[in-house]
Amino acid sequence: MGRFSLPEETPKGLDSPVTAAAMKYMAKAQVKIFELTNGRVGAKWRVGAAFRKPAPTLLLEHRGRKSGRLFTTPLLYLRHHEDLVIVASQGGLPRNPQWYFNLIADPATRVHLKGRRDVPVTARVAPPEERGELWPLLVDLYADFAKYQAWTGREIPVVVLSPR
Repeated sequence: MGRFSLPEETPKGLDSPVTAAAMKYMAKAQVKIFELTNGRVGAKWRVGAAFRKPAPTLLLEHRGRKSGRLFTTPLLYLRHHEDLVIVASQGGLPRNPQWYFNLIADPATRVHLKGRRDVPVTARVAPPEERGELWPLLVDLYADFAKYQAWTGREIPVVVLSPR
């Protein structure tokens, strides 16, 4: 394990309320900085496997399926042809993130990219064959996705955002 690598085995406390709260507040800070700078700061992820090979970040808008509130979540993404591909990894936690369920309920949404706000997209979950094609590309983008998959008992969903 290198200096900036994540452990091979599931870290103790990964599923604790403290970890969830820390992830939530770090995400809120990243969203605010990204918005204030139009992505000049916050558009690259430099944690874990991305320390030496930064990964691009977008802001995903999604409407709460129960509350109706609009939320914004920073996520790593892969450009694949005309689409943007995101991963519902939630750092290897045992359950899918809320944004995933919100997109299933309301797939028409918007993303913000560096220098481009309010890009309209439609979300869909990649079926198994397409996921199999995209997963190695995603792991090449951010190697820690493979560790997240090893840490959890669920198959991490891959979500494709197509331009509208």
